[in-house]
Amino acid sequence: MSHPAAIATASTTMTYAQAAASALTEAMRADPTVIAIGEDLGRGGVFGQYRTVEGKNLVEVFGTERVIDTPISEATIMGAGVGMALAGLRPVVEMRVADFALCAIDELVNQAAKNRYMFGGQGRVPLVARLPIGIWTASAAQHSQSFEAWFAHVPGLVVATPSTPQDNYSLLHAALASGDPVVYMEHKELWCMQGEVTPERIELGRARIAFSGSANRNDLTVVSWSRQLHACVDAARQLAERGVHAEVIDLRTIWPWDRDAVLASASGTRRLLVVHEAVQAAGFGAEVAATVAEHTDARVARLGAPRIPVGYASSLEAESRISAAQVVAAAERLLTR
Repeated sequence: MSHPAAIATASTTMTYAQAAASALTEAMRADPTVIAIGEDLGRGGVFGQYRTVEGKNLVEVFGTERVIDTPISEATIMGAGVGMALAGLRPVVEMRVADFALCAIDELVNQAAKNRYMFGGQGRVPLVARLPIGIWTASAAQHSQSFEAWFAHVPGLVVATPSTPQDNYSLLHAALASGDPVVYMEHKELWCMQGEVTPERIELGRARIAFSGSANRNDLTVVSWSRQLHACVDAARQLAERGVHAEVIDLRTIWPWDRDAVLASASGTRRLLVVHEAVQAAGFGAEVAATVAEHTDARVARLGAPRIPVGYASSLEAESRISAAQVVAAAERLLTR
């Protein structure tokens, strides 16, 4: 059976979806215990995330015993994945969108997350649950939610939120190597985003500096993740044109999160703005803001969506989106406090 070319040493331009497919392809080639299970995998996934750069669906490459199409039953899919992981496999469990994973919450939160603790380490659940988050244009309230804070609250789960094709490649490799259950939250509107991807490997829990307004001293720290990061970088560029220097940090993983990187930046700028697409009330931004407030003398502020369902009409949907203009306004308010 022939295999598509994997990333070796060179930089390659690919989409966010292709980057994840490339990482999964490499992992499946290297380790026969890595499998994929879920709905629509046979046609390459809803978003093409199980289709190679060359256009082959992964089932054509690895066969139906390792790329397994399932009936529409999220609880069954997740439960099967947990059982496979306990039996020695390393399953990638596809939920299509995070909203649907609520039907599998017991299997993920009460079984996968707690098994290692409850049985004294006798069992491990090296499972990667792909739960795409975020607003999906014109898909309304049941297909546009961001639940990263829910899963960060659960002991035993790792939570990853890649924002670029490079991170979707590198973080998926890290998730597959973790040995613990990883809630892997790609964004529904980033699948077609293109970028350069290299063989770089990264650790879970390591943030990156996505933008720095000054090589010497920045005026404020902006922390974000997933698709919202790009609005924050856009805002930082606009602020730079006004003489305000912002350092934008992409957390990349929500749990563990890079406290050291955020605290170091906020200690220097003494101002922190946390921005996320999820509802602001009880969002993960509150954890970041509280931690910075406890350990530094920085002023802190949060910016997130209002506590409303995402509307279907474009005018209503827009009420749940956080724009670069809103980030700029929030940053300016923080600077003048």
